[in-house]
Amino acid sequence: MGVEIRVEGLRKSFGRQVIWEDVSLTIPAGEISALLGPSGTGKSVFLKNLVGLLRPDRGHVYVGGGDVPRLRENDLYALRRQFGVLFQDGALFGSMNLYDNIAFPLREHTKKSESEIRRIVLEKMEMVGLSGSESKLPGEISGGMKKRAGLARALVLDPEVILADEPDSGLDPVRTAYLNQLFVDLNTQLGATFLIVTHDIGTARVLPDNLGLLFRRGLVMFGPREMVLSSTHPAVNQFFNARRQGPIGMAEEKDLADVAAETAPPTMPAPIPPQLMPSDGSLRPSMRRPGEWLREHGVTPPPGSFVDDEGRDWLNDWDALVAQRQRR
Repeated sequence: MGVEIRVEGLRKSFGRQVIWEDVSLTIPAGEISALLGPSGTGKSVFLKNLVGLLRPDRGHVYVGGGDVPRLRENDLYALRRQFGVLFQDGALFGSMNLYDNIAFPLREHTKKSESEIRRIVLEKMEMVGLSGSESKLPGEISGGMKKRAGLARALVLDPEVILADEPDSGLDPVRTAYLNQLFVDLNTQLGATFLIVTHDIGTARVLPDNLGLLFRRGLVMFGPREMVLSSTHPAVNQFFNARRQGPIGMAEEKDLADVAAETAPPTMPAPIPPQLMPSDGSLRPSMRRPGEWLREHGVTPPPGSFVDDEGRDWLNDWDALVAQRQRR
């Protein structure tokens, strides 16, 4: 069901401030991708360019055959229906209960009957674990519930692409873990393409199939999770291992002289954790055997990789672990 998004040569600036110069990447259809980067590197701006809320200075965004920056308004409006967007704070209407918030896109963009709308809304609320909360107002629920309500609203038009802008912001680690599992389960059920913008390294290390890093007005790297997490590129290594040593500084990037003065040798990437699996024990179509990308490219995994919190070695015991999950 998901569609591929192909970005070519994207440049965006606001006046004299250049956000990024030349961003090119392909977000695979039906997979979960995550985009990270220091504050101020244009991650949210990138999402807005994908749906045509902002137009780039130059470049292309191909979604389902259409080039977003060059679409006419009517065509752009139709294309946006392929997207579901989860905003940072949920962006719920404070005067509406959760049911009406989630029903809003259906009432605004379709001619469905109220009985059909009710069926869809209740179905999506059940998907995100909000059954029974229809009458609650946004001011009466927790931050995690607001995120899930925003996600349910993003799902009601059955989008082919789901964009999530900092879905874990303001959430504690436990709620973040539940939300990450929900993304995995929804991707399994719906087959939609997911692109998640986040600052949370824990999320980035276990959730997506693909990872990208924006830095220094460009895209440093984008590719399979194992490729990025095993990289020794200075900025990638520093960011995904949360280290001070490297080109990223407090303001975004360090002065080149400061970087040159750092005499410590490059550090080994941290162990690569196992990837989150669906709750029902199934395997997502895009999920690869642990260590497969590394083996194909002759890369030795960092010591301790693919061992989970229970001490199980996913690299060597994968077949037994999968069989055990599927027997549940």
